[in-house]
Amino acid sequence: MDLKTIKTFQTIVSSGSFNRAAEELNYAQSTVTMQMQRLESDLGCQLLERGKQICLTEAGRLFYEESLHIVKDMERLQSRLVDLKIGEAGNLRIGVTDPTASYRLPQLLSSFMTQFPKVKVSVEIAGTAALSELLLRGEIDMAVCSAPELGKELYFEPLFTEEFVLLMPEEHRLASKENITPEDLQDHRLLITAANCPYRKKLESVLQESGGAPFDTMEIGSMSALKYFVESGLGVALVPEIVLNPAPAGTVVRKLEGKVIDMTCGILCKLSDYPLKLASSRLYHFLKQELSATRIF
Repeated sequence: MDLKTIKTFQTIVSSGSFNRAAEELNYAQSTVTMQMQRLESDLGCQLLERGKQICLTEAGRLFYEESLHIVKDMERLQSRLVDLKIGEAGNLRIGVTDPTASYRLPQLLSSFMTQFPKVKVSVEIAGTAALSELLLRGEIDMAVCSAPELGKELYFEPLFTEEFVLLMPEEHRLASKENITPEDLQDHRLLITAANCPYRKKLESVLQESGGAPFDTMEIGSMSALKYFVESGLGVALVPEIVLNPAPAGTVVRKLEGKVIDMTCGILCKLSDYPLKLASSRLYHFLKQELSATRIF
């Protein structure tokens, strides 16, 4: 018993005869007859009473009513399978680091899901190290983050640069300087992110190269929250420029001279999964186009 045979049965019922059903389906009448004989044999009961007029048996009425739902569900399933195969449907699990998660992704996902409404997306927000582990365990399909540590079975494609600027209270002693160097920061409290954050690791590398006494630091666990701690006068911070539109009241923005800590960001996936397929491929190409528009290397 297959879908075509059930559709043939339904056409016989709706048209009222084997001949009209054969014409409507563009089958030979013998094909229609053979399909009905096979269907009744498979079901072990008679569905149609043959005569001058085609009549449904009690079993035929039951099968007809139930088969309408079956065919509709099967057609819907076939359509969804086709959409899945061409990447227009599916369930995607993506990981994203901040500030991309807060300041870029919402608008991008809104546009993507408008184009592909049958694709369902879930988002995991974490640091690059955590997202790398989630990818390796198969708990997410792809990530948008900074470059992972070397030696992992991951594929990373750089797409854009996250630019950092120095944010400080407007009454801060350094606020009057236009050109600020890493050495200038040594006598001031520097707000930094968690120890495993790639941004912090790069910042510490730049600061260590400037020499001098150890920096006075205060650890803040959230990149997006740094600007609010600066606004409260707790110190100065290097923050992604994208989070300062606008900058908090009572703060000023300055560039840090010398070696900058701008971070390269892109798309990350398991090496064995590249090139990405199905709906993951659709999102990959969409993000690649949209995020590459702001490429700065």
